[in-house]
Order: sequence, then C-alpha cells, then structure tokens
Amino acid sequence: MKKLSWEDYVVFLIYFIAITAYGYYIYKKKKTKGDSAKEFFLAEGSLTWWAIGASLIASNISAEHFIGMSGSGFAIGLAISTYEWASAATLIIVAVFIIPIYLKNRVYTMPQFLAQRYSDKVSSVMAVFWLLVYVLVNLTSIVYLGALAISSISTISFEAAIIGLSLFSVLVTLGGMKVIGYTDVIQVIVLIIGGLITTYLALTLLADKFGYNGDIWKALGILRKEAPEHFHMILDKSSPHYPELPGLSVLIGGMLINNLAYWGCNQYIVQRALGADMKTARNGIMFAAYLKLLIPVIAVLPGITMYVLHQNGMFAAEMSVDGTIKPDHAYPTLMNLLPPGLKGVAFAALTAAIVASLAGKANSISTIFSLDIYKKYFNKDASNDKVVKVGRWTVIISMLIAAIIAPALKSLDQAYQFIQEYVGFFSPGVLAIFLLGMFWKRTTAQAALLGAVLTIPISTVLKFLPKWTGGAFPDYPFLDRMTITFFAVALLMIVSSLVKPAQKGENNQIVVETSYFKVNTAFVISSIIICGILAALYTIFW
Repeated sequence: MKKLSWEDYVVFLIYFIAITAYGYYIYKKKKTKGDSAKEFFLAEGSLTWWAIGASLIASNISAEHFIGMSGSGFAIGLAISTYEWASAATLIIVAVFIIPIYLKNRVYTMPQFLAQRYSDKVSSVMAVFWLLVYVLVNLTSIVYLGALAISSISTISFEAAIIGLSLFSVLVTLGGMKVIGYTDVIQVIVLIIGGLITTYLALTLLADKFGYNGDIWKALGILRKEAPEHFHMILDKSSPHYPELPGLSVLIGGMLINNLAYWGCNQYIVQRALGADMKTARNGIMFAAYLKLLIPVIAVLPGITMYVLHQNGMFAAEMSVDGTIKPDHAYPTLMNLLPPGLKGVAFAALTAAIVASLAGKANSISTIFSLDIYKKYFNKDASNDKVVKVGRWTVIISMLIAAIIAPALKSLDQAYQFIQEYVGFFSPGVLAIFLLGMFWKRTTAQAALLGAVLTIPISTVLKFLPKWTGGAFPDYPFLDRMTITFFAVALLMIVSSLVKPAQKGENNQIVVETSYFKVNTAFVISSIIICGILAALYTIFW
C-alpha cells in the first residue's frame, strides 16, 4: 500500500534527528578557527579510513542503485552487477597507481591536476565540462530518481519530494566535507540495513509463493531455476540486452574505462581521499572495495526476485504504467509491501542513499567552481571565508537547477542505463588525458586540449552515425563506443604530442616516481582476497 504508517514516520524522524544532530556535533567539534577552504572542501586530515570508505560508498550509492539498478536487475539480470563487482577491482588499481600521484603532488581538485600538468586553459575547459555533467546529468538524475522513489512508496507528491530532498541535502552539504564524511558512516549503515531488510522480504515472498514457507535459501534456488537467463554475467550477441552489456567488454573494455574514469579521475569520488595521508587513503579505498561486493545483494537481487514474481502473476498492475511494464517500479513496489516500522527503515535507507549522494555531488560541484573558477578568474585575492561562502552559495544554486530540471526525466525507462551512457560521452577523453598526463611525460598541453575538445564529438558521431546513415555505419554498444573513443582520443593525443613536442618550460609540475606505488603486506592480502572472490563470482555466473 502506498502509505507510510505512524511507525514509519517515527523511524524516519529518528534517522533525520540522528543525522542532523551528529552532523552538527561533527561541525562544532572539529571546527577550526575561521572557515578554512581546505577544511570545508576536503576535511584535510580529519577523516579516518572507515569514514573515507563509507563516504565513497555513500556518495556512490543512491536512488540510481536502489531504483535504477534494481530496475535493470528486473530487465537484464545479474549481469548489471558488473558495474559493482568490476568497481571493486578498479578501486585496487586506483589505490595503488592513481591516488599516490594526487597525494604526493598535493592535488586537491581534478582541474588543479590538469593546471599543474598541462595548462590553465585545459583545466578551465575540463572544469566547465565537469560542472555541466555533474549538475545536468548526475545531480538532476539523483534528484529525479529519489523523488520518484519517495512518491512511489508514500503519499508525498513527486514535487514535494524534490523540494524535501534538495533542502535536506543542502543542510548536510553546507557543513563541509567533514560533516559529509562522518555522517556518511551513519548513512551507509542505514542504507545497508534497510537494503538487506528489503532483499529479505523479496526472497521471503518468493519462497511463500512457491510453498517453501519463507525459506530464503530455497528462494535463491528458485531464482536460478525460474530465471536462468538472468544469471549470466557475460551476455552474448543473442541477448536482447547485449547493447547495454556487450560480452567481455564489461571486463576488459568499456567497463574498465568507465570505472577508472569514475573512481580515479572524478572529483566527486576522489575528493574523499585527497585530504588524507597515503595509508589512510588506501585503507579507506580498500574498505570501499569490500563494501562494493555487497551492493548487488541489496540492489540487484530484489529486482531479479520481482521479475520472477511478476512472471508468476504478481504485481502486474503495480509494475505497469499505461499498460507498459516499467522495470524502475520494481523496488518501490517491493518497499510498499514492508510492514509498518520496517518500511520506515527501508524509507530511511533510501533517503540516506539519496541525500548522501546529493551532498557529495553538490560538495564537489562547489569545490570545482570555488577553487578552480571563482578564485582563479573572478577573485584571485579572495579570503578563505569568502571562498567558503561562494562554495555554499554554489551548493544552493546547483541544487536549485537540478530540482527545476529533474521532472523532465519522467519519460525514462531504465534511468541507470541513461546515466551510464551519457556520462560515457565524456569519460573516455577524461581518462586518456589523465593517464597520459600521469604516465607519459611527453604529452603536451595542446594534446590534452585536443582530447578535451574531441571526446564528446567522437562519442556523438559513434552513437548517431548509424541512424544518420540508415545503418550503413555499425551501431556499437555504448561500452564499446567508450573503448573506441578512449583509444581514438589517446592516439590523437600521442600523435599531436609527437608532431609538436612540448616547449622548454611548458607546464609539467606533476612528479611521478615508482616508489609511490609500493604497498604493504596487508594491502596485498586484501587485494588477493577481493580478486579471489571476484574470480569465483564470475566463474559461477559466467
């Protein structure tokens, strides 16, 4: 039933008060004299490894996972989990090879890295790109999916949900990165507990439907028996979902490019570790990698379960809009079946995921605009207090823009795929610019600028040329388009750098030494454990 009981409101109120009170406590306890820009944007030296790991996951997991990924689980199956499981392996790569370069060179923002390695022009172009993508795609889609979810499981209207989520997120974000980082620990605990409760309910319903009296272990067996096509991690060309997850590209091609760009070159994510020392940052990233292994259990499994229940005659009305089945309605439909009190926990978990993600994204938008645009071009002599004030206003304005645009996304079927595809227009070029900048000293600023300017046009041509030519040009899956775009941009950058080498004195203030990449024994053991688990999962569900 689309209604929250008084017990649910009590549970949610407890969550809201706990987050607000703890955030205020952290803000007051760890507040330095005056408003330090580094304190506000990076929480420099203040976050522990477990706070960094939790914040990485809380910022990453949002309604796009609970709603969007569950919807893709309903439509596609376990294969969508590769976004999560492949991320666990990618985080190890980032911790070993990328984070040390940022920390050793005291890099605080991604545009700052580009300015030090290439030029202010490259930095500014990319900063503008990032702001547009973060506000118009990421922030907007999170607001939309969050409001859709809340309005689907309660009597709160879609518009009211947008306003409430935006205000709650602004409240958390204005406290700065320390408040976000430490409150994210609570957010992660709440979202995992709530997510597990919802998964348990789904499996219990399935077991009851097939006469096993709530035995969830029997339910897991039923899933594989009733929907065997939903338990393949690697899809072949005969699958209708091959365009979304094309074969081995989900492991060694576009997925790796997507994940490296997201986890290694993305202000929104990397920012959590930039204020820490090397050991703390690496331990936090490793903790996040372990948590990543768990996400399909709370985000994908409920979607597959709802698919089997739907195939067996349940939820036909709840899952359809104007006679069309909407996969993204799977999770909200399931949440509506939770008993009073527990539904409040799931509702709090969903809200925690949305608010944490919105706060993290808004803080990164604020960081890039304040440090890389405002202070560089509008007021070079701005004081710390002034920069922080501008940062706070940026949070408010960006959230307002997202709230205004969000209703326009109502026509989407699988929002998760929309987000991945359109962020993928930008990611390959970003990764090429960063990797060549880190690991090939001859890469020039002109080459980086060329890569920045061409990545979106190349992606656009690859996507739309098949339609423009009536099918004469191959219609590549979007992950394969990312692979082609990455290598095309990298090749053009290499050629450009060789044809017109860097002039003496040209910007290259980033130092990279092999000693940066040494790790301790505990890190090696943890990496082996994660890779072993991933190998087992892909072997079982190949």
